[in-house]
Amino acid sequence: MPVISSDVKMERLTKYLFNAPSWPRSLLIIIVLGIVIDGASLRMGQDVKFLGTLGFTIPALVAFIFTKPAIGLLGRAMTWNRSAMLAMSCTVFGIIISLSALIFSFDLLPLFYAISLGFISGIRLFILVAIADYRPSRMLSPALIHGFFGIFMGYFLFAASFVLLALVLQLVFVLGVLLLVWTIERPLYRAFGIRGLHLLNSFLEHLTDGSKGMEGFFRDIGEEVWVPQVSLFFKREGKRGLTFTVPNVHPGPIGEIGGGNIPRCLQEHNADLVMAAHGTATHDFNLVSESEISKIISAMRKSKEKAVYSPMVSRSVRYRYGTVDILYQVFHDTLLIVGTRSPEKTEDLEYGIGMTIMAEGHRSFPNIAFVDAHNAHTGDLTAIQPGTLTATEYLNACIHAVDTAPALEKYPVLVGMSHVAVPFTREQGFGDQGIQTMVIGTAGQRTAYMLFDGNNMHEGVREALREKLLGYADDGEVMTTDSHVVNTISGKNPIGYHVPVEEILPYVDKALEEAIADLSPASVGGSTATCERVVVFGSDSIAQLASTVNTMILFIPPLGVAILLLAFLLSFMAYIVIG
Repeated sequence: MPVISSDVKMERLTKYLFNAPSWPRSLLIIIVLGIVIDGASLRMGQDVKFLGTLGFTIPALVAFIFTKPAIGLLGRAMTWNRSAMLAMSCTVFGIIISLSALIFSFDLLPLFYAISLGFISGIRLFILVAIADYRPSRMLSPALIHGFFGIFMGYFLFAASFVLLALVLQLVFVLGVLLLVWTIERPLYRAFGIRGLHLLNSFLEHLTDGSKGMEGFFRDIGEEVWVPQVSLFFKREGKRGLTFTVPNVHPGPIGEIGGGNIPRCLQEHNADLVMAAHGTATHDFNLVSESEISKIISAMRKSKEKAVYSPMVSRSVRYRYGTVDILYQVFHDTLLIVGTRSPEKTEDLEYGIGMTIMAEGHRSFPNIAFVDAHNAHTGDLTAIQPGTLTATEYLNACIHAVDTAPALEKYPVLVGMSHVAVPFTREQGFGDQGIQTMVIGTAGQRTAYMLFDGNNMHEGVREALREKLLGYADDGEVMTTDSHVVNTISGKNPIGYHVPVEEILPYVDKALEEAIADLSPASVGGSTATCERVVVFGSDSIAQLASTVNTMILFIPPLGVAILLLAFLLSFMAYIVIG
Protein backbone atom coordinates (compact mmCIF):
# COMPACT_ATOMS: atom_id res chain seq x y z
CA MET A 1 0.00 0.00 0.00
CA PRO A 2 1.46 3.44 -0.95
CA VAL A 3 2.37 5.88 1.79
CA ILE A 4 0.17 8.97 1.61
CA SER A 5 2.04 12.22 2.11
CA SER A 6 1.10 14.56 4.95
CA ASP A 7 -0.06 17.37 2.69
CA VAL A 8 -2.44 15.01 0.93
CA LYS A 9 -3.79 13.85 4.31
CA MET A 10 -4.44 17.50 5.17
CA GLU A 11 -6.30 18.07 1.88
CA ARG A 12 -8.44 15.03 2.65
CA LEU A 13 -9.65 16.65 5.87
CA THR A 14 -11.90 18.78 3.67
CA LYS A 15 -14.18 15.75 3.30
CA TYR A 16 -15.59 16.68 6.73
CA LEU A 17 -16.92 19.97 5.32
CA PHE A 18 -20.42 20.28 3.90
CA ASN A 19 -22.97 22.94 3.01
CA ALA A 20 -25.83 23.62 5.40
CA PRO A 21 -29.30 22.93 4.00
CA SER A 22 -31.63 25.83 3.31
CA TRP A 23 -33.08 27.35 6.48
CA PRO A 24 -36.77 26.68 5.62
CA ARG A 25 -36.01 22.95 5.46
CA SER A 26 -34.35 23.01 8.89
CA LEU A 27 -37.22 25.00 10.41
CA LEU A 28 -39.75 22.59 8.94
CA ILE A 29 -38.00 19.69 10.68
CA ILE A 30 -38.01 21.60 13.99
CA ILE A 31 -41.75 22.34 13.75
CA VAL A 32 -42.69 18.80 12.69
CA LEU A 33 -40.68 17.24 15.52
CA GLY A 34 -42.43 19.52 18.02
CA ILE A 35 -45.87 18.57 16.72
CA VAL A 36 -45.06 14.85 16.80
CA ILE A 37 -43.90 15.06 20.44
CA ASP A 38 -46.97 17.13 21.35
CA GLY A 39 -49.17 14.43 19.89
CA ALA A 40 -47.34 11.69 21.75
CA SER A 41 -47.50 13.54 25.09
CA LEU A 42 -51.24 14.22 24.74
CA ARG A 43 -51.86 10.61 23.82
CA MET A 44 -49.97 9.40 26.91
CA GLY A 45 -52.09 11.68 29.10
CA GLN A 46 -49.15 12.97 31.13
CA ASP A 47 -49.17 16.22 33.13
CA VAL A 48 -46.60 17.87 30.86
CA LYS A 49 -48.60 19.20 27.91
CA PHE A 50 -47.16 20.48 24.63
CA LEU A 51 -43.60 19.51 25.57
CA GLY A 52 -42.68 19.40 21.88
CA THR A 53 -43.72 22.94 21.03
CA LEU A 54 -42.86 24.62 24.34
CA GLY A 55 -39.75 22.67 25.24
CA PHE A 56 -38.16 22.15 21.83
CA THR A 57 -39.70 24.07 18.93
CA ILE A 58 -40.01 27.55 20.48
CA PRO A 59 -36.48 27.61 22.03
CA ALA A 60 -35.06 26.41 18.69
CA LEU A 61 -36.90 29.11 16.74
CA VAL A 62 -35.71 31.78 19.18
CA ALA A 63 -32.14 30.50 18.82
CA PHE A 64 -32.46 30.57 15.02
CA ILE A 65 -33.78 34.15 14.98
CA PHE A 66 -31.30 35.70 17.44
CA THR A 67 -28.04 33.78 16.92
CA LYS A 68 -27.09 35.38 13.60
CA PRO A 69 -27.74 38.99 14.73
CA ALA A 70 -25.94 38.35 18.05
CA ILE A 71 -22.85 37.14 16.21
CA GLY A 72 -23.13 40.03 13.76
CA LEU A 73 -23.04 42.52 16.64
CA LEU A 74 -19.69 41.02 17.62
CA GLY A 75 -18.27 41.72 14.17
CA ARG A 76 -18.44 38.14 12.94
CA ALA A 77 -20.59 36.47 10.30
CA MET A 78 -22.99 33.54 10.23
CA THR A 79 -25.49 32.56 7.56
CA TRP A 80 -29.18 31.93 8.19
CA ASN A 81 -28.72 28.41 6.85
CA ARG A 82 -26.06 27.63 9.44
CA SER A 83 -28.10 29.20 12.23
CA ALA A 84 -31.12 27.09 11.28
CA MET A 85 -29.09 23.91 10.93
CA LEU A 86 -27.49 24.49 14.34
CA ALA A 87 -30.92 25.02 15.93
CA MET A 88 -32.29 21.92 14.22
CA SER A 89 -29.33 19.73 15.20
CA CYS A 90 -29.54 20.88 18.82
CA THR A 91 -33.28 20.17 18.83
CA VAL A 92 -32.66 16.60 17.69
CA PHE A 93 -30.01 16.10 20.39
CA GLY A 94 -32.30 17.68 22.97
CA ILE A 95 -35.19 15.37 22.08
CA ILE A 96 -33.03 12.24 22.20
CA ILE A 97 -31.54 13.13 25.59
CA SER A 98 -34.82 14.29 27.13
CA LEU A 99 -36.91 11.33 26.03
CA SER A 100 -34.23 8.94 27.28
CA ALA A 101 -35.77 9.62 30.70
CA LEU A 102 -38.77 7.51 29.69
CA ILE A 103 -36.54 4.44 29.70
CA PHE A 104 -36.26 4.82 33.48
CA SER A 105 -39.14 6.91 34.79
CA PHE A 106 -41.30 9.80 33.67
CA ASP A 107 -40.34 11.55 36.90
CA LEU A 108 -36.79 11.94 35.57
CA LEU A 109 -37.95 14.01 32.58
CA PRO A 110 -37.07 17.38 34.23
CA LEU A 111 -33.53 16.12 34.94
CA PHE A 112 -32.97 14.81 31.44
CA TYR A 113 -34.47 17.94 29.90
CA ALA A 114 -32.10 20.06 32.00
CA ILE A 115 -29.19 17.85 30.88
CA SER A 116 -30.27 18.31 27.26
CA LEU A 117 -30.23 22.10 27.65
CA GLY A 118 -26.76 21.98 29.17
CA PHE A 119 -25.60 19.75 26.32
CA ILE A 120 -27.14 22.13 23.78
CA SER A 121 -25.34 25.14 25.25
CA GLY A 122 -22.06 23.23 25.29
CA ILE A 123 -22.32 21.98 21.72
CA ARG A 124 -23.41 25.41 20.49
CA LEU A 125 -20.41 27.00 22.14
CA PHE A 126 -18.05 24.47 20.55
CA ILE A 127 -19.56 24.91 17.08
CA LEU A 128 -19.65 28.70 17.25
CA VAL A 129 -16.00 29.00 18.26
CA ALA A 130 -15.22 26.68 15.33
CA ILE A 131 -17.21 28.46 12.62
CA ALA A 132 -17.58 32.06 13.81
CA ASP A 133 -15.04 33.26 16.40
CA TYR A 134 -12.35 31.14 18.05
CA ARG A 135 -12.62 33.18 21.30
CA PRO A 136 -15.08 31.42 23.65
CA SER A 137 -15.61 34.58 25.71
CA ARG A 138 -17.14 36.30 22.68
CA MET A 139 -19.26 33.33 21.62
CA LEU A 140 -20.63 32.53 25.09
CA SER A 141 -23.66 34.84 24.86
CA PRO A 142 -24.84 33.61 21.41
CA ALA A 143 -24.22 30.02 22.52
CA LEU A 144 -26.49 30.33 25.57
CA ILE A 145 -29.53 31.70 23.72
CA HIS A 146 -31.03 28.29 23.01
CA GLY A 147 -30.38 26.82 26.45
CA PHE A 148 -31.49 29.84 28.47
CA PHE A 149 -34.76 30.19 26.59
CA GLY A 150 -35.28 26.46 27.13
CA ILE A 151 -34.84 27.06 30.86
CA PHE A 152 -37.43 29.85 30.68
CA MET A 153 -39.92 27.48 29.03
CA GLY A 154 -39.00 24.75 31.52
CA TYR A 155 -40.07 27.03 34.36
CA PHE A 156 -43.67 26.72 33.09
CA LEU A 157 -43.41 23.03 32.26
CA PHE A 158 -41.85 21.79 35.50
CA ALA A 159 -41.39 22.78 39.16
CA ALA A 160 -39.54 25.97 40.13
CA SER A 161 -36.55 23.92 41.35
CA PHE A 162 -35.94 23.02 37.71
CA VAL A 163 -34.44 26.47 37.03
CA LEU A 164 -31.64 26.13 39.60
CA LEU A 165 -30.77 22.62 38.39
CA ALA A 166 -30.74 23.71 34.75
CA LEU A 167 -28.50 26.71 35.48
CA VAL A 168 -26.00 24.49 37.33
CA LEU A 169 -25.92 22.07 34.38
CA GLN A 170 -25.37 24.96 31.97
CA LEU A 171 -22.22 25.76 33.93
CA VAL A 172 -21.10 22.12 33.97
CA PHE A 173 -21.37 21.62 30.22
CA VAL A 174 -19.91 25.00 29.30
CA LEU A 175 -16.88 24.37 31.51
CA GLY A 176 -16.51 20.96 29.88
CA VAL A 177 -16.45 22.50 26.41
CA LEU A 178 -13.96 25.16 27.50
CA LEU A 179 -11.69 22.36 28.73
CA LEU A 180 -12.11 20.54 25.40
CA VAL A 181 -11.29 23.67 23.39
CA TRP A 182 -8.20 24.38 25.49
CA THR A 183 -7.00 20.80 25.12
CA ILE A 184 -7.35 20.51 21.35
CA GLU A 185 -5.74 23.91 20.74
CA ARG A 186 -2.60 23.20 22.76
CA PRO A 187 -0.72 21.07 20.16
CA LEU A 188 -0.90 23.63 17.33
CA TYR A 189 -0.21 26.53 19.68
CA ARG A 190 2.87 24.89 21.16
CA ALA A 191 4.20 23.76 17.76
CA PHE A 192 3.46 26.83 15.64
CA GLY A 193 2.14 29.53 17.95
CA ILE A 194 -1.24 29.51 16.17
CA ARG A 195 -4.71 28.58 17.36
CA GLY A 196 -6.36 25.75 15.48
CA LEU A 197 -9.89 27.11 15.77
CA HIS A 198 -8.74 30.52 14.55
CA LEU A 199 -7.28 28.77 11.51
CA LEU A 200 -10.59 26.97 10.98
CA ASN A 201 -12.48 30.29 11.30
CA SER A 202 -10.26 31.80 8.61
CA PHE A 203 -10.72 28.82 6.30
CA LEU A 204 -14.51 29.03 6.55
CA GLU A 205 -14.37 32.79 5.96
CA HIS A 206 -12.40 32.09 2.78
CA LEU A 207 -15.08 29.67 1.60
CA THR A 208 -17.99 32.02 2.37
CA ASP A 209 -16.68 35.48 1.44
CA GLY A 210 -13.22 34.99 -0.08
CA SER A 211 -11.32 36.28 2.97
CA LYS A 212 -7.56 35.66 2.90
CA GLY A 213 -7.03 35.70 6.64
CA MET A 214 -5.43 32.25 6.44
CA GLU A 215 -2.40 33.78 4.77
CA GLY A 216 -1.36 35.32 8.09
CA PHE A 217 -1.04 31.85 9.60
CA PHE A 218 0.99 30.56 6.69
CA ARG A 219 3.34 33.52 6.82
CA ASP A 220 4.02 32.78 10.49
CA ILE A 221 5.25 29.29 9.66
CA GLY A 222 6.87 30.17 6.31
CA GLU A 223 10.49 30.60 5.27
CA GLU A 224 12.30 32.46 2.50
CA VAL A 225 13.68 30.60 -0.51
CA TRP A 226 15.50 31.42 -3.73
CA VAL A 227 14.02 29.51 -6.67
CA PRO A 228 14.99 29.50 -10.37
CA GLN A 229 12.38 30.21 -13.03
CA VAL A 230 13.02 29.53 -16.71
CA SER A 231 10.99 31.32 -19.38
CA LEU A 232 10.74 31.30 -23.17
CA PHE A 233 9.80 34.65 -24.73
CA PHE A 234 8.42 34.72 -28.28
CA LYS A 235 8.33 37.91 -30.36
CA ARG A 236 6.39 38.30 -33.62
CA GLU A 237 6.26 41.23 -35.97
CA GLY A 238 2.95 43.04 -35.57
CA LYS A 239 1.44 40.34 -33.41
CA ARG A 240 0.98 39.58 -29.74
CA GLY A 241 3.91 37.93 -28.02
CA LEU A 242 3.94 34.74 -25.97
CA THR A 243 5.68 33.83 -22.71
CA PHE A 244 6.04 30.18 -21.74
CA THR A 245 7.27 30.13 -18.15
CA VAL A 246 8.01 27.43 -15.59
CA PRO A 247 7.77 28.62 -11.95
CA ASN A 248 9.31 26.19 -9.47
CA VAL A 249 6.82 27.01 -6.74
CA HIS A 250 3.60 25.17 -5.98
CA PRO A 251 0.27 26.77 -7.01
CA GLY A 252 -1.52 25.98 -3.75
CA PRO A 253 -2.66 25.36 -1.09
CA ILE A 254 -6.39 25.98 -1.75
CA GLY A 255 -8.61 28.38 -3.65
CA GLU A 256 -7.01 31.79 -4.12
CA ILE A 257 -5.07 31.46 -0.88
CA GLY A 258 -1.29 31.69 -1.35
CA GLY A 259 -0.26 30.78 -4.88
CA GLY A 260 -3.49 28.99 -5.74
CA ASN A 261 -4.14 31.21 -8.77
CA ILE A 262 -0.61 31.86 -10.07
CA PRO A 263 -1.59 31.39 -13.76
CA ARG A 264 -4.20 34.16 -13.70
CA CYS A 265 -2.02 36.53 -11.67
CA LEU A 266 0.91 36.18 -14.08
CA GLN A 267 -1.42 36.86 -17.02
CA GLU A 268 -2.97 39.95 -15.42
CA HIS A 269 0.47 41.59 -15.19
CA ASN A 270 1.61 40.82 -18.73
CA ALA A 271 0.43 42.05 -22.13
CA ASP A 272 1.70 38.88 -23.85
CA LEU A 273 -0.10 35.57 -23.52
CA VAL A 274 1.43 33.82 -20.51
CA MET A 275 1.45 30.03 -20.24
CA ALA A 276 2.48 29.15 -16.67
CA ALA A 277 3.41 25.46 -16.72
CA HIS A 278 4.04 23.35 -13.62
CA GLY A 279 7.62 23.06 -12.42
CA THR A 280 9.05 20.77 -9.78
CA ALA A 281 7.60 21.69 -6.39
CA THR A 282 5.48 20.04 -3.72
CA HIS A 283 3.23 21.64 -1.10
CA ASP A 284 6.34 22.65 0.84
CA PHE A 285 6.72 25.32 -1.84
CA ASN A 286 3.23 26.77 -1.56
CA LEU A 287 3.39 30.55 -1.42
CA VAL A 288 2.21 31.86 1.94
CA SER A 289 0.21 34.67 0.33
CA GLU A 290 -0.84 35.96 -3.05
CA SER A 291 1.40 39.00 -2.58
CA GLU A 292 4.44 36.73 -3.01
CA ILE A 293 3.49 36.26 -6.66
CA SER A 294 4.76 39.79 -7.30
CA LYS A 295 8.31 38.52 -6.73
CA ILE A 296 7.80 35.93 -9.46
CA ILE A 297 6.42 38.57 -11.81
CA SER A 298 9.37 40.86 -11.09
CA ALA A 299 11.90 38.10 -11.74
CA MET A 300 10.17 37.15 -15.00
CA ARG A 301 10.30 40.75 -16.24
CA LYS A 302 14.00 41.03 -15.45
CA SER A 303 14.76 37.79 -17.24
CA LYS A 304 12.92 39.02 -20.34
CA GLU A 305 15.26 42.02 -20.50
CA LYS A 306 18.37 39.82 -20.67
CA ALA A 307 17.01 37.21 -23.08
CA VAL A 308 18.97 36.75 -26.32
CA TYR A 309 16.60 36.17 -29.24
CA SER A 310 17.01 33.90 -32.24
CA PRO A 311 14.64 32.54 -34.91
CA MET A 312 16.22 29.08 -34.76
CA VAL A 313 14.77 26.04 -33.03
CA SER A 314 15.07 22.27 -33.38
CA ARG A 315 12.42 19.73 -34.20
CA SER A 316 10.83 18.14 -31.15
CA VAL A 317 11.87 14.66 -30.04
CA ARG A 318 10.03 12.11 -27.89
CA TYR A 319 11.89 9.64 -25.69
CA ARG A 320 10.83 7.07 -23.10
CA TYR A 321 12.83 5.71 -20.18
CA GLY A 322 11.05 3.19 -17.96
CA THR A 323 7.67 4.71 -17.09
CA VAL A 324 8.72 8.27 -17.94
CA ASP A 325 7.87 9.79 -21.32
CA ILE A 326 9.50 13.10 -22.28
CA LEU A 327 9.07 15.52 -25.17
CA TYR A 328 12.03 17.84 -25.66
CA GLN A 329 12.91 20.66 -28.05
CA VAL A 330 15.74 23.19 -28.33
CA PHE A 331 14.87 26.90 -28.55
CA HIS A 332 18.18 28.63 -29.40
CA ASP A 333 20.09 28.29 -26.09
CA THR A 334 17.22 26.85 -24.05
CA LEU A 335 16.18 23.21 -23.72
CA LEU A 336 12.49 22.62 -23.00
CA ILE A 337 11.60 19.22 -21.54
CA VAL A 338 8.04 18.12 -20.75
CA GLY A 339 7.77 14.93 -18.68
CA THR A 340 4.86 12.62 -17.95
CA ARG A 341 4.19 9.08 -16.73
CA SER A 342 0.61 8.93 -17.96
CA PRO A 343 -1.34 6.66 -17.79
CA GLU A 344 0.59 6.03 -14.57
CA LYS A 345 0.61 8.59 -11.78
CA THR A 346 2.04 11.96 -12.81
CA GLU A 347 2.10 14.05 -9.65
CA ASP A 348 4.30 16.64 -7.93
CA LEU A 349 8.05 16.13 -8.17
CA GLU A 350 10.09 17.21 -5.18
CA TYR A 351 12.04 20.43 -5.75
CA GLY A 352 15.44 18.70 -5.53
CA ILE A 353 14.64 16.49 -8.54
CA GLY A 354 14.11 19.52 -10.75
CA MET A 355 17.28 21.18 -9.51
CA THR A 356 19.26 18.03 -10.30
CA ILE A 357 17.85 17.96 -13.83
CA MET A 358 18.75 21.62 -14.31
CA ALA A 359 22.25 21.08 -12.94
CA GLU A 360 22.83 18.18 -15.34
CA GLY A 361 21.48 20.23 -18.23
CA HIS A 362 23.72 23.22 -17.64
CA ARG A 363 26.69 21.36 -19.12
CA SER A 364 24.94 21.69 -22.50
CA PHE A 365 22.54 24.65 -22.21
CA PRO A 366 22.44 27.78 -20.04
CA ASN A 367 18.66 27.45 -19.63
CA ILE A 368 16.83 24.21 -18.79
CA ALA A 369 13.03 24.47 -18.63
CA PHE A 370 11.68 21.24 -17.15
CA VAL A 371 7.89 20.89 -17.01
CA ASP A 372 6.04 18.35 -14.91
CA ALA A 373 3.03 17.77 -17.18
CA HIS A 374 0.98 16.83 -14.10
CA ASN A 375 -1.57 15.05 -16.25
CA ALA A 376 -2.46 11.68 -14.71
CA HIS A 377 -4.46 11.51 -11.50
CA THR A 378 -4.65 7.85 -10.50
CA GLY A 379 -5.92 8.22 -6.95
CA ASP A 380 -2.43 7.85 -5.46
CA LEU A 381 -1.45 11.43 -4.67
CA THR A 382 1.97 10.86 -3.13
CA ALA A 383 4.67 13.25 -4.32
CA ILE A 384 7.77 11.83 -6.01
CA GLN A 385 10.84 11.98 -3.78
CA PRO A 386 14.56 12.00 -4.75
CA GLY A 387 16.28 8.61 -4.84
CA THR A 388 13.14 6.67 -5.72
CA LEU A 389 12.87 4.55 -8.87
CA THR A 390 10.50 7.04 -10.45
CA ALA A 391 12.79 9.99 -9.71
CA THR A 392 15.70 8.07 -11.23
CA GLU A 393 13.67 7.39 -14.38
CA TYR A 394 12.90 11.10 -14.72
CA LEU A 395 16.58 11.95 -14.27
CA ASN A 396 17.82 9.38 -16.78
CA ALA A 397 15.26 10.43 -19.37
CA CYS A 398 16.29 14.08 -19.00
CA ILE A 399 20.01 13.21 -19.15
CA HIS A 400 19.34 11.55 -22.50
CA ALA A 401 17.73 14.79 -23.72
CA VAL A 402 20.65 16.86 -22.44
CA ASP A 403 23.18 14.58 -24.16
CA THR A 404 21.43 14.39 -27.55
CA ALA A 405 19.81 17.82 -27.87
CA PRO A 406 23.02 19.77 -28.74
CA ALA A 407 23.37 17.76 -31.95
CA LEU A 408 19.85 18.58 -33.15
CA GLU A 409 19.81 20.74 -36.24
CA LYS A 410 17.97 24.08 -35.93
CA TYR A 411 15.58 25.72 -38.37
CA PRO A 412 13.54 28.94 -38.57
CA VAL A 413 10.51 28.86 -36.29
CA LEU A 414 6.83 29.62 -36.68
CA VAL A 415 4.75 30.03 -33.56
CA GLY A 416 1.01 30.18 -33.14
CA MET A 417 -1.00 30.56 -29.98
CA SER A 418 -4.56 30.51 -28.70
CA HIS A 419 -6.41 31.13 -25.48
CA VAL A 420 -9.83 29.50 -25.32
CA ALA A 421 -12.26 30.15 -22.50
CA VAL A 422 -14.40 27.18 -21.45
CA PRO A 423 -17.90 27.17 -19.96
CA PHE A 424 -16.84 24.91 -17.11
CA THR A 425 -16.45 26.15 -13.52
CA ARG A 426 -13.84 25.81 -10.83
CA GLU A 427 -16.06 23.28 -9.12
CA GLN A 428 -15.87 21.23 -12.33
CA GLY A 429 -12.07 21.32 -12.30
CA PHE A 430 -11.30 24.24 -14.65
CA GLY A 431 -9.39 27.33 -13.54
CA ASP A 432 -9.78 30.87 -14.83
CA GLN A 433 -7.29 30.53 -17.71
CA GLY A 434 -9.18 27.81 -19.55
CA ILE A 435 -7.10 26.22 -22.33
CA GLN A 436 -3.89 27.81 -23.65
CA THR A 437 -2.05 26.39 -26.65
CA MET A 438 1.34 26.98 -28.25
CA VAL A 439 2.06 25.40 -31.63
CA ILE A 440 5.68 25.35 -32.85
CA GLY A 441 6.26 24.88 -36.55
CA THR A 442 9.73 24.15 -37.92
CA ALA A 443 11.19 22.08 -40.76
CA GLY A 444 7.78 20.75 -41.73
CA GLN A 445 6.96 19.57 -38.19
CA ARG A 446 4.25 20.89 -35.91
CA THR A 447 4.48 20.42 -32.14
CA ALA A 448 1.55 21.44 -29.94
CA TYR A 449 1.92 22.32 -26.25
CA MET A 450 -1.57 22.50 -24.70
CA LEU A 451 -1.96 23.79 -21.14
CA PHE A 452 -5.16 23.30 -19.14
CA ASP A 453 -5.66 25.52 -16.11
CA GLY A 454 -6.55 22.88 -13.54
CA ASN A 455 -5.20 20.43 -11.00
CA ASN A 456 -4.20 17.26 -12.88
CA MET A 457 -6.25 15.08 -15.24
CA HIS A 458 -8.47 12.13 -14.52
CA GLU A 459 -7.17 8.73 -15.58
CA GLY A 460 -7.24 8.27 -19.36
CA VAL A 461 -8.13 11.89 -20.13
CA ARG A 462 -4.60 12.82 -21.22
CA GLU A 463 -4.61 9.99 -23.78
CA ALA A 464 -7.98 11.04 -25.23
CA LEU A 465 -6.95 14.69 -25.46
CA ARG A 466 -3.55 13.89 -26.97
CA GLU A 467 -5.20 11.66 -29.60
CA LYS A 468 -7.27 14.64 -30.66
CA LEU A 469 -4.14 16.84 -30.61
CA LEU A 470 -2.29 14.45 -32.95
CA GLY A 471 -4.97 15.05 -35.55
CA TYR A 472 -3.59 18.58 -35.90
CA ALA A 473 0.11 18.23 -35.07
CA ASP A 474 2.94 15.73 -35.50
CA ASP A 475 3.56 15.59 -31.76
CA GLY A 476 2.68 17.41 -28.61
CA GLU A 477 1.70 17.16 -24.97
CA VAL A 478 -1.24 18.16 -22.81
CA MET A 479 -0.37 19.62 -19.42
CA THR A 480 -2.06 21.20 -16.40
CA THR A 481 -0.99 24.20 -14.36
CA ASP A 482 -1.77 22.34 -11.09
CA SER A 483 -3.71 25.43 -10.06
CA HIS A 484 -5.35 24.82 -6.67
CA VAL A 485 -7.94 27.50 -7.29
CA VAL A 486 -10.19 24.55 -8.19
CA ASN A 487 -9.63 22.94 -4.78
CA THR A 488 -11.61 24.31 -1.85
CA ILE A 489 -13.90 21.61 -0.50
CA SER A 490 -12.01 18.68 -2.02
CA GLY A 491 -8.38 17.93 -2.84
CA LYS A 492 -9.60 15.74 -5.73
CA ASN A 493 -10.87 17.75 -8.69
CA PRO A 494 -8.90 16.85 -11.84
CA ILE A 495 -9.78 17.74 -15.41
CA GLY A 496 -12.26 15.20 -16.74
CA TYR A 497 -13.51 14.04 -13.33
CA HIS A 498 -16.71 16.08 -13.36
CA VAL A 499 -16.85 16.95 -17.07
CA PRO A 500 -16.77 14.02 -19.54
CA VAL A 501 -13.88 14.20 -21.98
CA GLU A 502 -16.36 14.24 -24.90
CA GLU A 503 -17.58 17.65 -23.71
CA ILE A 504 -14.00 18.98 -23.54
CA LEU A 505 -12.92 17.86 -27.04
CA PRO A 506 -14.77 20.62 -28.98
CA TYR A 507 -12.76 23.25 -27.09
CA VAL A 508 -9.56 21.33 -27.83
CA ASP A 509 -10.47 21.48 -31.52
CA LYS A 510 -11.07 25.21 -31.27
CA ALA A 511 -7.79 25.83 -29.42
CA LEU A 512 -5.73 23.91 -31.97
CA GLU A 513 -7.47 25.43 -34.98
CA GLU A 514 -6.92 28.97 -33.67
CA ALA A 515 -3.27 28.31 -32.78
CA ILE A 516 -2.50 26.82 -36.19
CA ALA A 517 -4.26 29.68 -37.95
CA ASP A 518 -2.10 32.06 -35.89
CA LEU A 519 1.23 30.51 -37.01
CA SER A 520 3.71 33.19 -38.06
CA PRO A 521 7.51 33.75 -38.08
CA ALA A 522 8.95 34.51 -34.66
CA SER A 523 12.13 34.85 -32.69
CA VAL A 524 12.56 33.26 -29.28
CA GLY A 525 14.74 34.01 -26.28
CA GLY A 526 15.18 31.94 -23.19
CA SER A 527 16.31 33.15 -19.79
CA THR A 528 16.66 31.93 -16.21
CA ALA A 529 15.67 34.21 -13.36
CA THR A 530 16.11 33.77 -9.63
CA CYS A 531 13.00 34.57 -7.64
CA GLU A 532 14.56 35.96 -4.48
CA ARG A 533 13.28 35.80 -0.92
CA VAL A 534 10.00 34.14 -1.88
CA VAL A 535 8.21 33.10 1.30
CA VAL A 536 6.85 29.56 1.07
CA PHE A 537 5.52 27.07 3.60
CA GLY A 538 9.03 25.69 4.01
CA SER A 539 10.61 22.28 4.15
CA ASP A 540 8.57 19.89 6.30
CA SER A 541 6.36 22.70 7.65
CA ILE A 542 3.29 21.42 5.82
CA ALA A 543 4.13 17.89 6.99
CA GLN A 544 4.41 19.02 10.61
CA LEU A 545 1.21 21.06 10.37
CA ALA A 546 -0.67 18.18 8.74
CA SER A 547 0.68 15.70 11.27
CA THR A 548 -0.40 17.89 14.18
CA VAL A 549 -3.87 18.49 12.73
CA ASN A 550 -4.36 14.79 11.97
CA THR A 551 -3.35 13.92 15.53
CA MET A 552 -5.84 16.47 16.87
CA ILE A 553 -8.59 14.98 14.70
CA LEU A 554 -7.70 11.51 15.99
CA PHE A 555 -7.96 12.45 19.67
CA ILE A 556 -10.95 14.82 19.57
CA PRO A 557 -13.65 12.06 19.56
CA PRO A 558 -12.39 10.06 22.59
CA LEU A 559 -11.53 13.25 24.46
CA GLY A 560 -14.93 14.73 23.72
CA VAL A 561 -16.69 11.53 24.84
CA ALA A 562 -14.69 11.46 28.08
CA ILE A 563 -15.57 15.09 28.91
CA LEU A 564 -19.20 14.46 27.96
CA LEU A 565 -19.44 11.45 30.27
CA LEU A 566 -17.91 13.51 33.07
CA ALA A 567 -20.50 16.24 32.46
CA PHE A 568 -23.34 13.69 32.63
CA LEU A 569 -21.94 12.26 35.85
CA LEU A 570 -21.74 15.72 37.41
CA SER A 571 -25.31 16.36 36.23
CA PHE A 572 -26.64 13.40 38.22
CA MET A 573 -24.61 14.49 41.25
CA ALA A 574 -26.07 18.00 41.00
CA TYR A 575 -29.58 16.51 40.74
CA ILE A 576 -29.05 14.50 43.92
CA VAL A 577 -27.71 17.53 45.82
CA ILE A 578 -30.30 20.04 44.60
CA GLY A 579 -33.17 17.57 44.66
